Amino acid sequence: QGWLEEVTPLFEEWFKERHGIEVKVKLIAAGTHETVNLILHGSVKPTVWSPASSIWVPYLNEKWRERYGRDIASEWVPLVISPVVIAGWQDIIEKYDVKGFMDLYRLAVERVEYKWGHPDPQLSNGGTMTVLLEFAEAAGKPPSELNVDDILNETVIHIVRTIESRAVAYGKSTGFFGAWAVDNGPEAITFFGVYESVVLENAYKAKKKWGSGIVAVYPSFGTLLSDHPYVILKADWVDKWQEFAASEYLYFLLTPEIQERAQKHGFRPANPSVPLDPEIFRKENGVTLEIPVRVFSPPSGEVLEAILKVWEKVKNPGV
Repeated sequence: QGWLEEVTPLFEEWFKERHGIEVKVKLIAAGTHETVNLILHGSVKPTVWSPASSIWVPYLNEKWRERYGRDIASEWVPLVISPVVIAGWQDIIEKYDVKGFMDLYRLAVERVEYKWGHPDPQLSNGGTMTVLLEFAEAAGKPPSELNVDDILNETVIHIVRTIESRAVAYGKSTGFFGAWAVDNGPEAITFFGVYESVVLENAYKAKKKWGSGIVAVYPSFGTLLSDHPYVILKADWVDKWQEFAASEYLYFLLTPEIQERAQKHGFRPANPSVPLDPEIFRKENGVTLEIPVRVFSPPSGEVLEAILKVWEKVKNPGV
């Protein structure tokens, strides 16, 4: 949101210089799951939809097909990138050798006291992606290979429920956990599922306040990208002029200068020709320059729906 709000006025100027036409971009900020419902119910009729992750594109398509018999999102392009990580306090991560979600399960089985947390998957994309990665690692399958039977498998459910039994908070937003961890310290929360960008925002502050910085653990089994796909919707309310302006907006957002600005907001550029800034993406900031694990493709829409349904069975009821 911060990046788009910064660069959109520049696009409007650029478009007028290029075409001699004034264009106005109306930005509507909302949680990803909320945007799906708004589009399905016709409460908003956007030209462009940009959920926090492309895992939601098959989900919206499936829901749209149920109603109208066709897809609404046929093509998409990532705008900026931030992988999902397990964040935690550096000394505790090193002490318990946490490399992935199955290590959180191992610690729970060994009765090591720790506090876990992530956003609520019913409200937040970050929460959905974290829980999806828990299920994938518990099943031993990449998210794109999961099926509904894997999600309903009792062993898989047991592993995820065991990890979630250590949850102390399910926040409304992903950024909440970084700020909360820094404010309250390691006594309040030990590990939490967030985006890499949240670690970047909070690592230095945490070290200054608590003497131990927050670091990103890139799950060794693999991770998902919060890749903010740019989707020009194939809907009857999108006319050819809106489609043209939206195509130009996408072109502008992927230009090197605009992509470089995204890094200051903690995001990796989606344009591969833009080099990563090693002053931002470095160990001292709790992250690594390159993503050191494999990156998964999204699951099917029905798998995502199954996870959102089974969430009631695996979450910590006391939170």
